[in-house]
Amino acid sequence: MSDEGNPVVCKSRSFAVRIVKLYKYLMEDKNEFVMSKQLLRSGTSVGANIAEAEHGQTEADFYAKMNIALKEVAETEYWLNLLYDTEYISTEQFDSIMADCLELLRLLISITKKQKRI
Repeated sequence: MSDEGNPVVCKSRSFAVRIVKLYKYLMEDKNEFVMSKQLLRSGTSVGANIAEAEHGQTEADFYAKMNIALKEVAETEYWLNLLYDTEYISTEQFDSIMADCLELLRLLISITKKQKRI
C-alpha cells in the first residue's frame, strides 16, 4: 500500500519526525534525558508499528500491530502531558504536538474498533 494514499501512515511519520525534533530540543536545550528518551521510544514506535501492520500477513496480524500502535500513542500522550506539567515544554509546544498526538489517537481508535466488528 502506498504511503501517500494512507493518512495514518503519513501522519504517523510526520509525528515521528516532530517527536525526534522535540527529543533533540529536550536533550540539547533542557538537559532532560529520562522522559525525553521515553517520549522518543513511544512516539517513534507508533509509526513503526503502523508500517509493520501495513505489511501484515493476515488481517489478525494487521490489527494486532495497530493495537500496539494505539497503546504507543497513548503512552506518548502520557509523556507529553508529563513534560508539559513539569514545564519542560511550553504551552505553545504542547498544544501543537498534542493536537497531532490526539489526531493519531482518534484515527487508531477508529481503525481498531473496526476490527472488533469483524
